[in-house]
Amino acid sequence: MSERISEAEHAVMEVLWHESPLGAQEVADRIDPERGWSIRTVKTLLSRLLAKGVLVHEEEGRRYLYRPVVERDDFVTRESRRLLDRMFGGSVSPLIAHLAERDSLSPEDIAEIEALLKELKS
Repeated sequence: MSERISEAEHAVMEVLWHESPLGAQEVADRIDPERGWSIRTVKTLLSRLLAKGVLVHEEEGRRYLYRPVVERDDFVTRESRRLLDRMFGGSVSPLIAHLAERDSLSPEDIAEIEALLKELKS
């Protein structure tokens, strides 16, 4: 997958990562109702994701069932790397420093980071 997916496309992917294969109406039913998307909008997003190669579909009678080709973990890894490369020169330390400087880290976040670092050192 070389093309990036939009925030709206990501919402569709989250539904399909959680449960698939699903038809377009089933995807639409599982999208947050606050988005106010019609079935037509969902079908447009599904078509875009098919064109980008992150979904495949199979026929079941008169409808298509969609499922992801890209695993969620792989997507998260790739997007995380892009963010680090683009914003922080590929290094995690400046990201953590940025969050700490902005008081964006709760005591729970700090404890989790410390636990991860201890685990990595072991």
